[in-house]
Amino acid sequence: MPAKKSGAKTPRKYSAKASNKVGKAIREANEGTLRSGSTGKPVTNRKQAIAIGLSEARREGAKVPRKAARSSTAKKAGAAKTARKR
Repeated sequence: MPAKKSGAKTPRKYSAKASNKVGKAIREANEGTLRSGSTGKPVTNRKQAIAIGLSEARREGAKVPRKAARSSTAKKAGAAKTARKR
């Protein structure tokens, strides 16, 4: 008989509802029926499909971590790029 693992079970990062939404979004993307928000173009990128599924789950109140904040280096790079354009 295998030995039991010691320690508590780690909490899930995403809820089952969020997982289902992401799976549905990926299936729709593979079928070609998933559309992006404002433009309505078909989604071709897998990461974009996952992001759409997570945002739908977030809107329905599922347990999904908050979106990552932009790092300060990314903000500085964006500000420098904007300043160069002017």
